[in-house]
Amino acid sequence: MVGLLFLLSLAVFFLFNLLPFDPARLTCGKVCTPQLLEQNRHRLGLDLPPWDQYLAFVRGIFFGRIYAPDQPFPIVCHAPCLGYSFLRHAEVTTLIARALPVTLWLTLGGFIVWITFGVVGGIVAALRRGRWQDRVLMTVALFGYSMPSFFIGLLLIFFVILQLQWLPFPSASAVQAGPFANPVKFFQTMILPWLVIAILNAAFYVRLTRNQVLETFGEDYVRTARAKGLPERTVVVKHALRAGLTPIVTAAGLDIAYLMGGAIITESIFSLPGMGSLSVNAVTNYDLPLITGVVLVAGIFIIAMNLIVDLLYGFLDPRVRIG
Repeated sequence: MVGLLFLLSLAVFFLFNLLPFDPARLTCGKVCTPQLLEQNRHRLGLDLPPWDQYLAFVRGIFFGRIYAPDQPFPIVCHAPCLGYSFLRHAEVTTLIARALPVTLWLTLGGFIVWITFGVVGGIVAALRRGRWQDRVLMTVALFGYSMPSFFIGLLLIFFVILQLQWLPFPSASAVQAGPFANPVKFFQTMILPWLVIAILNAAFYVRLTRNQVLETFGEDYVRTARAKGLPERTVVVKHALRAGLTPIVTAAGLDIAYLMGGAIITESIFSLPGMGSLSVNAVTNYDLPLITGVVLVAGIFIIAMNLIVDLLYGFLDPRVRIG
């Protein structure tokens, strides 16, 4: 993991900071003059050799960084410093810290909904293989998996909010305040985004869980458990499902990591100020320091979730520990 984090920081930094144009030109808009460009290049540290720029970037993550220390008004970026956005006049870490809780609540709520319906639906479909319950669940899962997220979101907004008026329009302030400040307003805002994420993912997990449970049903230890007269619930949950959880945990870990990097479409449709919206605004405004920070944080989530999934393998399947 440490090696991957080093390679990630190296790739992200040089990818966005050694582009074939002058990044300092993006800091002054249409009023750029040669003198202003030179000043901004010095303030950003872009006049240093590439390797020195990378070392300053890494030191800033652990110890903080001061931009233009020889100027009358230096800019202090506190650790962990992922850069400074001159377009927004704010530290990249501060901007990400504001957006991250919104994406966190969106991911956690959507995960609880999709993993519950996905796993339960997959078990029911496996137990009722070939029957009408199995066909209905697989048809619904295929339909949900085929629907684009923006289309599902627009349908929910049109019918639930505009036509039926069951819910008010999403409130960005309620999400930023968290579920404990105003729980009713928070859940009214988040229920539809949770459903959009859950519909897409639950459809996949229904099919995945069904296939895994059916595969483990043919194993010798499952037939032995049934021959001993164990209840069907014990056979399914303790023996069949636990043995088939490995690919489910793998998929869930990666999906959570991807969502923590920003659910761009869902956040944009419901005007949620999360990591996805922050990424879109950074790309639209050519804010390279912010783009670098967002991509780096998203990559860290993916690497960290892979580590957690690997550790969970040993807990879920003793054969991994034995190997």
